Amino acid sequence: MRHPILFSLVLLFIPATLHAQVSTVQIEVLTDRPDALYQTGEMATFSVRLVRDKKPVTEGEVAYTLSEDGFKTIKTGKLKLSDKPATIVGSLAQPGFLRCQVNFVEGKIPFAGVAAAGFDPLKIKPSLPVPDDFDAFWADQKKKLAEVPINAKLTPVESSPKGVECFDLQADCLGGAPVSGYFARPAGAKPKSLPAILTVHGAGVRSSSLPSAIGGANMQMLSLDINAHGIPNGKPDTFYSELQKKDLAGYPQRGRESREKTYFLGMYLRLIRAIDFLAAQPEWDGKIIIVRGGSQGGGQSIAAAGLDSRVTFTAPGIAAMCDHSGNAVGRVAGWPKLVPLVDGKPDPKVLEAARYVDCMNLATRAKAAAIFSVGFIDGVCPPTGIYATYNNFPGTKQIIHEPLMGHSSTPRINAAVSKAIQEHVAKMRGK
Repeated sequence: MRHPILFSLVLLFIPATLHAQVSTVQIEVLTDRPDALYQTGEMATFSVRLVRDKKPVTEGEVAYTLSEDGFKTIKTGKLKLSDKPATIVGSLAQPGFLRCQVNFVEGKIPFAGVAAAGFDPLKIKPSLPVPDDFDAFWADQKKKLAEVPINAKLTPVESSPKGVECFDLQADCLGGAPVSGYFARPAGAKPKSLPAILTVHGAGVRSSSLPSAIGGANMQMLSLDINAHGIPNGKPDTFYSELQKKDLAGYPQRGRESREKTYFLGMYLRLIRAIDFLAAQPEWDGKIIIVRGGSQGGGQSIAAAGLDSRVTFTAPGIAAMCDHSGNAVGRVAGWPKLVPLVDGKPDPKVLEAARYVDCMNLATRAKAAAIFSVGFIDGVCPPTGIYATYNNFPGTKQIIHEPLMGHSSTPRINAAVSKAIQEHVAKMRGK
């Protein structure tokens, strides 16, 4: 077994580098601890090194900004370069993330490097409590959904690989859009023999993924991959790009002033309906339902677990839709920054509606086990909101953090998620 500190030391020498355009200049910003974890009040030291053509840059200066997870500036300054790494020191008095961004300009070309230190992230609290009528609202929505027949339509996919049966699935739902996905199952599976896995998508507009569905079936599961919008599958790329430009342009902000009209209400109800479909399959073992996804799909994975007790395991990666109300307490909010500021304060109407689709709140109702993943320098789905959500998650859980990862994933995370899913299935089967 690889020692965790040795693995982190390898990460320590991976440059956190952002480029404005292709160049040989890199900025490395590193914390003095491999895991980038500190207690509140401790000092974190960031070292800064510039490299051009594999050689240190020893002349010129860099500008730096220390902030609370990229949201609230704490300190700015400039440092002269020399033959030794420059250092920047900072701390937080409360749980959160101290982000250090370093900028350098060569000619007219800007470069930036970034790192972050986590200060007691397991103590980050929710920005606002769960609304008093949260459960009543969702119970009403689920009751309305239950009154709509699934009416599943399965169209065989001719390109199914040997040993796997594949279908295009369309299932009726609320909100004007169906569940639309690819469903795959091992050929000849016996009744009540298979766990089920649902894969959900990140932001954007695209078809469901047939390879993803097939991959789940190859793991000997009933496997469903659904797109986020209930749109047709398998169309040309131009079909989806046109939808993104027109009909689905700006979809995250649609209806955000109302909990009954927010776009995420329909998206979340499609998760429940997808689980309805999987649970209705004769091959389902009646025990195991897994939901996985990254970014917007990570948020959906949490929402599915919070809304449906049939979910036994969830794997949210770099989750979006976490801590919509962050700016109500002066901290960064998660994607898609749903609540706008009006005169420096959160829009009260949007803020109230957002609380009902906030994964930070939905997490509190989950009965599933979970494996989360988070990048400390993720500017799309900031770690503050992910930890606020993770800390609200009541079940058996673990979180894999990568100090120098942005909005992405790593082989380590992918391997850990696969292992956790396999272990969950074995445990549920009593093996």
